[in-house]
Amino acid sequence: MTEHTTGRTVPENVGVYGGGRMGAGIAHAFVIAGAAVTVVESDAASAGEARERIAASLAKAAAKEAAKEAARAVDRAADRGVRATGTFEVVTDAAALAGCALVVEAVPELADLKRDVLRRIAAVAPGAAVGSNTSSLSIDVLADALPDPSRLVGLHFFNPVPVSDLIEVVVGRRTAPGLVGEAQRWVAGLGRTAITVRDSPGFASSRLGVAIALEAMRMLEEGVADAADIDAAMTLGYRHPVGPLRTTDIVGLDVRLDIAEHLERELGPRFAPPQVLRDKVAAGELGRKTGQGFYLW
Repeated sequence: MTEHTTGRTVPENVGVYGGGRMGAGIAHAFVIAGAAVTVVESDAASAGEARERIAASLAKAAAKEAAKEAARAVDRAADRGVRATGTFEVVTDAAALAGCALVVEAVPELADLKRDVLRRIAAVAPGAAVGSNTSSLSIDVLADALPDPSRLVGLHFFNPVPVSDLIEVVVGRRTAPGLVGEAQRWVAGLGRTAITVRDSPGFASSRLGVAIALEAMRMLEEGVADAADIDAAMTLGYRHPVGPLRTTDIVGLDVRLDIAEHLERELGPRFAPPQVLRDKVAAGELGRKTGQGFYLW
């Protein structure tokens, strides 16, 4: 284990399978905490993009920390000890994960893809603990892809990972109790707060977040108010840092639609996606990543 600057611990060697926005953010968090991180990507081009993404994120964090130290500012980032004390590499061969104590899968929210990745992880790192960054898929169902389902725990990071405070630890029926305790310690080692939830549709965070976002979309459809005013109701009235429609743009409208459809199947029509969401996804208006969603970016 690696001793963090505040005495908290994270695994010395951590793997991240998937180097997109979420995977890069997860890698960033573990590097900052002092781990040696190996990121696996599907091909050389994707690996190069992931490498640049992580390096840029770490450089940005280091620059911010240097400015804060110069000004003798004390804030959350200083409390976390934001210094890139660990290392990272990005590879295309999953065999590089063999020495990792923890491997986190961070591929898109597609059950078949995640199960395939979990099988690959188990083949090359059979002794590793495995974390799934799923935001809504069942840990119990995903665990069926592993020879030892007790080694899987949900580690739901939030976007953007480098500045988020919360990690949701999701416990499946077969998750080893000891692994739950380890996961909670790893979250503390990252300077985050863990909430621990039972495996259920949408867990706690996605279920609540999607419910609010879907109602905001229905209000927009009905002409109750425009997007900015609906969001202001939550940011100014309830002190949410970001409104539900802007958050949807950041997360991705396609991601929100997938989660809503999953929750509708599992929990019923109260999670049925509004037509405005379906229409925007069909039109390619996916939010910040395409420049247009409920807002122009």
